[in-house]
Amino acid sequence: MEKKLANFTGNIVFVGFGSIAKGVLPLFLRHLPVTPDRIKVVAADPDHEKIAEKYGIEYREIRLTQENYRSILDPLLKRGDFLVNLSVFVSSLALIGLCREKEALYIDTSIEPWEGGYTDTGSSASERSNYALREEALALGRSIKGGPTAIVCQGANPGLVSGFLKQALLDVARDNGITDRPTTKEEWANLARQLGIKTIHVAERDTQNTSVRKKRNEFVNTWSIDGFIGEGLQPAELGWGTHEKHWPSDAGEHESGCKAAIYLNTPGAGVKVRSWTPLEGAYHGFLITHSESISIADYLTVRENGKIVYRPTVHYAYHPCDDAVLSMHELAGKNWQEQPVKRLMRDEIEEGHDELGVLLMGNEKGVYWLGSHLTIDQARESTPHNNATSLQVAAGVLAGVIWAIDNPDMGVIEPDDIDHERMLEIARPFLGEIVGSYGKWTPLENRNWPFEEDIDKSDPWQFKNIRVAS
Repeated sequence: MEKKLANFTGNIVFVGFGSIAKGVLPLFLRHLPVTPDRIKVVAADPDHEKIAEKYGIEYREIRLTQENYRSILDPLLKRGDFLVNLSVFVSSLALIGLCREKEALYIDTSIEPWEGGYTDTGSSASERSNYALREEALALGRSIKGGPTAIVCQGANPGLVSGFLKQALLDVARDNGITDRPTTKEEWANLARQLGIKTIHVAERDTQNTSVRKKRNEFVNTWSIDGFIGEGLQPAELGWGTHEKHWPSDAGEHESGCKAAIYLNTPGAGVKVRSWTPLEGAYHGFLITHSESISIADYLTVRENGKIVYRPTVHYAYHPCDDAVLSMHELAGKNWQEQPVKRLMRDEIEEGHDELGVLLMGNEKGVYWLGSHLTIDQARESTPHNNATSLQVAAGVLAGVIWAIDNPDMGVIEPDDIDHERMLEIARPFLGEIVGSYGKWTPLENRNWPFEEDIDKSDPWQFKNIRVAS
């Protein structure tokens, strides 16, 4: 019998049943003391694979809207239950509010608006940003201290990467002769400052592939296609560091909130950046907006006498599987009009891995990457209904659920607030090889050719050096 990781007596309600929910379901059944009769699914789309039916779980095909979500979910939730929101286009704030009323626990992998919120032309870029969604979620948490734990943005990234970040900082500190272990937000921020960390990437390279190649008018990906397109069409967002000297010409500032991040008046799928991982080496990735870009930058901000004196630049640098790159290129070429056919790669994947971690830049010992190398074969051996990408996310969800069950009255929190050692301990068996690796790479590497754009040779870690000129 598999080890149960928490004492849980409530019911679980899934909202959404896409690739991540299908992947996390067997983990819940394996590591939580729940039986299928205590799990229910509410999802907008049919379960074509009959996975819920296979496990004996009740499945309700209902599209949740602002008008019906209360009447559908209220009868399914009671005190001590857990709502696992793995949907798109269902308001996270609405569900958190309902869970507060019902005294139920909550988790999601991204803060979602109601459908149309990402692309509403009647709203400004700032109002459509992850920054704005995060500020609203944190404001809800501040309005009522404590209460049932609601973890926002806890998957792989955002989620596990906040655990990778803290472990990476400890590794680099150790290698620099620093033995102090931070315990507070302020101490973690001061450690990053002491180590000279200027820029942090969530650096990911997905090499999973199949002989069934992408066709014209088809979007192919290894995880939620609607989720990826939604993120890709939002304005690019990044935590903005105090070392930056060159303001992007297309950048915008937020008028309120923590002001740890900026946005670009360009879809994230239209912004490319230079980054590095140990297996891939140097690569170009998409600067897709993600909540961790904002929350990590905010978490690592140092203030003295009310003035911000240190903050790193933080953002995602994502190279998806090759067919997803082609799909995004086609999407951009059609002026961001979605392809009519969508295909999620899972069982047909023949080889490849997902290399996901954090890249710390600025320390004198070189760049340092720490994260998960997970192959498709390792994912399949570990847990059914997964590929390497979905299992990394599912592991983060499992870790968050276990932590919330053990810490049930923390109110609204983010991955940065979770004990990183416990988070990684739970997730580690599903992440393949955890690797920490130094490199000598900088974004100025091999950039001497005569047609190169303007660069700042005085500081390689300036965002203008990392961004790829369009």
